[in-house]
Amino acid sequence: MNRQKNPSAFSRFIVGQDWASVVAGFVLILFVVLTGYAIGTPSFGGKAGWSGDHDFSGMFGASSLWTSALYTFIIFGLVAVVGMVLSGDSLKKYFVGFLSIFMLAILAQFISSYAGFKNLGLETVLFSLLLGLLIGNLFRLPAWLRSGVQTELYVKIGLVLLGATILFMDILSAGGYGLLQAIIVVTVVWYFAFWLSRKMKIDDEFSTMLASAVSICGVSAAIATAGAINGDKKKLSFIISLVLIIAIPMMIFLPIIAKWMGLSDVVTGAWLGGTIDTTGAVVAAGTIAGETGLQYATIVKFSQNVLLGLAAFAISIFWAYRGRGANEKGQHVPVRIIWDRFPKFVLGFILASLVFSFVLSQETAEASGKVIKSFSTFWFNLAFISIGLETRFADFKHMESKKPFYSFLIAQTFNIFFTLGVSYLLFQLIGGK
Repeated sequence: MNRQKNPSAFSRFIVGQDWASVVAGFVLILFVVLTGYAIGTPSFGGKAGWSGDHDFSGMFGASSLWTSALYTFIIFGLVAVVGMVLSGDSLKKYFVGFLSIFMLAILAQFISSYAGFKNLGLETVLFSLLLGLLIGNLFRLPAWLRSGVQTELYVKIGLVLLGATILFMDILSAGGYGLLQAIIVVTVVWYFAFWLSRKMKIDDEFSTMLASAVSICGVSAAIATAGAINGDKKKLSFIISLVLIIAIPMMIFLPIIAKWMGLSDVVTGAWLGGTIDTTGAVVAAGTIAGETGLQYATIVKFSQNVLLGLAAFAISIFWAYRGRGANEKGQHVPVRIIWDRFPKFVLGFILASLVFSFVLSQETAEASGKVIKSFSTFWFNLAFISIGLETRFADFKHMESKKPFYSFLIAQTFNIFFTLGVSYLLFQLIGGK
């Protein structure tokens, strides 16, 4: 999206979108921590969700739902304005556009809260993306709606907040095997997926985002990588769709296969957490595997999430040195280029994690973390609505869409078998569990 410089008196405060997302994210974090704000984003039907025989009049008539929706709209709208002003984006017609995006995100939240979808582990981001794709491909977007489409800003703020929900102490207390497996799997699978994609003549940008999605943590990794390399949003949308769709059969069949193979609950959980790309699908699959399976699936998945910030840092260096900053004579990329191209929002992600891990008290971190987690998810919902609105299927005709699809399937198959071997080695043969 092309940004227009704001000629107002605020122009001297423009710091660029990456730093703007860090500032906006920490404004929100400080607000929650210092005020003890405890109202999450709107939810429907509680943890179990709503079903066909639900009392809709009672649900929609509840004052808590409307209070949550109103407060969320005001807070998110103001924080987004802070980010846009610091980014140098125009605020013209923004509020009308933001209200429309916000309402679509609420609709996606409602649909995903259906009990049947919850039981399948389908996440809200899938419905956010589908709603955006449906509207974006059936209608020509008016200018007032486009003004609310701020994909990169929403994503980066969400990632900064995500850091506050990933605590190092939880990983350390669960033991080192999960983290060791995550390091091995992420490194090997990422390299294999990238190598395979390049062998199939897929461009570097597509290959890098695809490799991160398969190896690290699915949607979040794809988003973080796209931010690190300023990736094409259409390619990102394609990869996100693959991640969300392929996670469904994996979630259903891998626990069944594990039981058929006679794997222990611990090995099963480690395998599920290391291969399934979306958190909701991991939880659903772990639940099928049993309480112990769910515990270890969560530990391993969480370990991979911890590596997200470090992986984005490594990818930004890799991307800079792969010729994006070199001149035609093939000179090495100056160190300054690495810093210029490094995604500053990753620093916000890491800082938020450190603050919630080592600075705040456990009680404060847990209480604030629940609200911030719901905020992070909602920012992603806004981003996926925006991605869908900006993506037109007609554009895929001009993309080598079949090759990335085949590459993703092959890489994910390799991931399944390789992670199974690593899980069995670490948790069964070495760990003896």
